[in-house]
Amino acid sequence: MTPAELASQIRAVLVDAAAAGDVALALEDVPEPKVERPRQREHGDWATNIAMQLAKRAGTNPRALAELLAARLTGSDGIAAAEVAGPGFLNIRLEAGAAGDLARAIVEAGSAYGRNDALAGHVVNLEFVSANPTGPLHIGHTRWAALGDDLVRLLRASGAAVTPEYYINDAGSQMDKFAASILARATGQEVPEGGYQGEYITELAQKVLAEHPALPQLPREEALVVARDTGYRLQMAEIEQTLADFNVHFDVYFSERELHDGGAVAQAVARLREQGHVYDADGAVWLRTTDFGDDKDRVLIRADGTPTYFAADAAYYLSKKDRDFPEKIYLLGADHHGYVGRLKAIVACAGDDPERNIEILIGQLVSVAGVRQSKRAGNIIELRDLIDRIGTDPVRYTLARYPADSPLTLDAEKLREHNLDNPVYYVQYAHARTRNVARNAEAHGVTREDFEPAALDHPADGELLGELSRFPDVVARAARLREPHRVARYLEELAAAYHTWYGQCRVTPRGEDAVEASHRARLMLNDAVTQVIANGLDLLGVSAPERM
Repeated sequence: MTPAELASQIRAVLVDAAAAGDVALALEDVPEPKVERPRQREHGDWATNIAMQLAKRAGTNPRALAELLAARLTGSDGIAAAEVAGPGFLNIRLEAGAAGDLARAIVEAGSAYGRNDALAGHVVNLEFVSANPTGPLHIGHTRWAALGDDLVRLLRASGAAVTPEYYINDAGSQMDKFAASILARATGQEVPEGGYQGEYITELAQKVLAEHPALPQLPREEALVVARDTGYRLQMAEIEQTLADFNVHFDVYFSERELHDGGAVAQAVARLREQGHVYDADGAVWLRTTDFGDDKDRVLIRADGTPTYFAADAAYYLSKKDRDFPEKIYLLGADHHGYVGRLKAIVACAGDDPERNIEILIGQLVSVAGVRQSKRAGNIIELRDLIDRIGTDPVRYTLARYPADSPLTLDAEKLREHNLDNPVYYVQYAHARTRNVARNAEAHGVTREDFEPAALDHPADGELLGELSRFPDVVARAARLREPHRVARYLEELAAAYHTWYGQCRVTPRGEDAVEASHRARLMLNDAVTQVIANGLDLLGVSAPERM
């Protein structure tokens, strides 16, 4: 019996009691109860406070309602006992067969186990990374690359429709500097002051020359356009490949330049003016963001007629709104706290609700010990260097297991260690061990046929089943709270429970002993652990190895 099945059974009892007139509840007032594992396992397999939630509405006291539920639940399908505790808690003990059947349910559900509908109906645009296309991705982009993708996976697993989006900052002076830097290297000159340094610029220049051998002979303005556009395309291709190697994928790459070229920025200013929040002063065009909590009004169009970055931000928000994304999540770096107020002010000026239509998450910086700065890119550590030196799995898992708002230092040498002190190795090793157990079981003639859930009668079986049952709720809560680290920490607890179970319960018979029901049942339980660890690691963009 899964937690969801038990919750449905409790609700059915409440509905029956309401229909019979035993409790003064309208059927539409009966919610799906929330069931949780008791802190002390001797209190039972599951507990619910539904009686405390509904007692006032039902015109009774919590303990009386809990006693009514306990009497109706005890002895019903799969429930061995239901007992009232404290002011109205209901502790439930399942029959051994009902508890053990969770293992089969997990195996049959496969990759769908853990998926839930907690966020069904939510339509979300989730923007993250959005690095300038003027150089390689580096350590400053790494945390949100991992956690942003984790959130996409978690939100989708919880029923939301999510579009991951990368905003390409391909407009403005930085692109002019990028073009000038490439052209300088392509023509054997020094990079101009304020331009981009690093061997990667020389590499880009060589590639641009390979595609456009006549570049040095072109008029300068034409040559700059060729250098910018070709260098931009090549650099974005490298960024996309690095992200793919980091198991990060975007549905949309949105160009800031296209906002300007397509007239969206000018249209945004006009739309905001129609809303009554735009005014002219000192030759510039301003947005009255102070009406909505910003510390000062913001310039949209400078006195010289050029739009500001803020104007592009406003146009970009309106684009997301026009593309029918009611919920917009922005993942910003540690130095972007000042953006929160102004982004929320844009939302309000656009006629939306800053508390509902936008969510801004700020991530703290990550540092790395044991990886040299990139010679290729100059004074930075590239994400590519981390992938090559440490590996995608250790980096992604480690970034996932800490809250985004906590500073973090990665120790390259420790992350590469193959021992149980390394959390990613510990969890992946548990998965590999489950696969080895399954292979050994097959060699000894143990199969999952004739599964008898009641044979899972050892206390360690119960502990492991309890951990497995928590997974859907962990996924839903991690998605709601935007906290992928909850999944990582859960996987470590599950791995610990599995390693303990492995030391106490056998899946294969000893010597020449015959295969018994307990062996078949524990193979099913073993394989359920395989599935849940694989599902959890997939939510973190981490592989589940068959062997280690």
